[in-house]
Amino acid sequence: MKIAIAGAGAMGSRFGLMLKQGGNDVLLIDGWQEHINAIKENGLKANYNGEEITVKVPIVNQNEVPTGEQFDLIILFTKAMQLEKMLQDVKPLIADHTEVLCLLNGIGHEDVIEKFVPMEKIFIGNTMWTAGLEGPGKAKLFGSGSVELQNLGIGQEESAKKLAETLSASGLNAKYSDNIHYSIYRKACVNGTMNGLCTILDVNMAGLGATKPAHDMVVTIVNEFAAVAAKENVNLDIPEVIEHVETCFDPTTIGMHFPSMHQDLIKNNRLTEIDYINGAISRKGKKYGVVTPYCDFLTQLVHSKEEILGAK
Repeated sequence: MKIAIAGAGAMGSRFGLMLKQGGNDVLLIDGWQEHINAIKENGLKANYNGEEITVKVPIVNQNEVPTGEQFDLIILFTKAMQLEKMLQDVKPLIADHTEVLCLLNGIGHEDVIEKFVPMEKIFIGNTMWTAGLEGPGKAKLFGSGSVELQNLGIGQEESAKKLAETLSASGLNAKYSDNIHYSIYRKACVNGTMNGLCTILDVNMAGLGATKPAHDMVVTIVNEFAAVAAKENVNLDIPEVIEHVETCFDPTTIGMHFPSMHQDLIKNNRLTEIDYINGAISRKGKKYGVVTPYCDFLTQLVHSKEEILGAK
């Protein structure tokens, strides 16, 4: 399959590497020129579960995507605030048959995607894989994960199942979901706790879990997400979601991982996606008349930290 990865950061690099190893024709697309140069010169290097590997995979700047070349699948891994710009840049790659899979963190991205792609070609999902960047062109990939996805267009269930099969053939453990909005809110609860809290406290997930207030903070934030989700007819199993979130604390699995928001702001001095995670819950809370004080405050704290650090 001819696949473009729109956003070749940590997670995009993981998917690009695994899909390339799975025999697909993969193109990485990104806006970080130093990262692009490193991959062009040296290949995509990765610490892959302790083994140092290098995979040759083409990469281009999103402002220089090839014209006259069309893809079967575009997987969106750009930052949420850069989504519309990325879709505008990759527009030449989108043909009538092109499917678009959005695996971004956060909520509501389909509203942007449908400006560029017909609804029957849009698929949304989430992933529990983890990834990190140790520097330009160098990824750290460890542990196992999974992908859930669903079609947005009516009657496209078989296409969604075939897409899951394609990802699974490259070891990405993908499956079709008939209730992806539940899964997206469930994953958003992970991001809404681990990302912001680890970033503000400057710890990995195990470090957060080792603090006495961690459980109470997780419970409160999950309840805020659940109250907003219920207004959209998504009824989260709150005890199960809390238990799921707190599995992230385990240092023998992914607890030693620093979430993507920490990597962006603390390590790379980049602006974060907080407005599309906790900030989205704050906005929706105001819309629905649901109070969300923890999400409100955490969003403000992360924005203050961005200003203090001069993030760009």
